[in-house]
Amino acid sequence: MKIATWNVNSLNVRLPQVIDWLANRQPDVLVLQELKLDQDKFPRAAFELAGFQAAWYGQKTYNGVAILSRAPLENVVCGIPGFDDEQKRVIAATVNGVRVVCVYCVNGEAVGSEKFAYKERWFAALTDYLRATLAEYGQVALLGDFNIAPTDLDVYDPEAWREKIHCSSAERQWFQNLLNLGLTDSLRHLHPDGAHYTWWDYRMNMFRRKLGLRIDHILVSAPLLARLQQVHVDTEPRGWERPSDHAPVVGEFA
Repeated sequence: MKIATWNVNSLNVRLPQVIDWLANRQPDVLVLQELKLDQDKFPRAAFELAGFQAAWYGQKTYNGVAILSRAPLENVVCGIPGFDDEQKRVIAATVNGVRVVCVYCVNGEAVGSEKFAYKERWFAALTDYLRATLAEYGQVALLGDFNIAPTDLDVYDPEAWREKIHCSSAERQWFQNLLNLGLTDSLRHLHPDGAHYTWWDYRMNMFRRKLGLRIDHILVSAPLLARLQQVHVDTEPRGWERPSDHAPVVGEFA
């Protein structure tokens, strides 16, 4: 089973790229973030033509998440139950016995800002949600754009980013709180060393200079970890014309 995540930074702009990527990489499941589309504007027909069912939670201009799957999507849930939030950031569904939870986590803007306080509340709600999800489902994959680089290894210049947004001690603790539930960072489980960046600023030729952050992740529960075979960042799409600033992360499971 091949499961992938990709922040496409506008599905309207990137739809041809996503369709090509699906055809060439042949995942079983692809979750998307930053659709930037109203619910009724989602290109369902294009994905069905490509052989994928879809569930989505859209929002114009900002946010928006989706799950694409070759197999049926069961028990779809949008948002974090019990958390009042106008922003469309979470969608979950069961695919072949695996509970797939797609997240577009809050950016937070700057440490100490109002948006950072919202990010803290949001991660607390997400952690509670995943605690309940793990209690209900054995095989769980939590994946998406977390907007957190968990360690200095995940940052091209740790000193420049020290205690800045994405890299603050508080945010890293929120990420650790998810791991403490019994989830494992799949990429670091297989690749404990080296840079595996997933995001590069559009400015200053950062991608070609290999100056990025690893903020897109696939976290898995213990039963799914036992099936893990490989994880990698597919950097090729980041080099395409008019790319997203993120690259897909792909996990393969027996």
